[in-house]
Amino acid sequence: MFERIEYTVERIDGDYAYLKNDAEPDTELKCVARALLPDTIAEGSRVAYEMLEYTMICI
Repeated sequence: MFERIEYTVERIDGDYAYLKNDAEPDTELKCVARALLPDTIAEGSRVAYEMLEYTMICI
């Protein structure tokens, strides 16, 4: 239930970001309010969702 899911920010549209699940790229993009995401996100950023929180993935 609280597994780690990694996403790539595909598109930012106003107050929302559209995320692609890295493990299942053929699924529909997930729409997330930018207020729930780290302030530093940009298109192409990678984030992880774990324990009800989004964090940046540093490469």
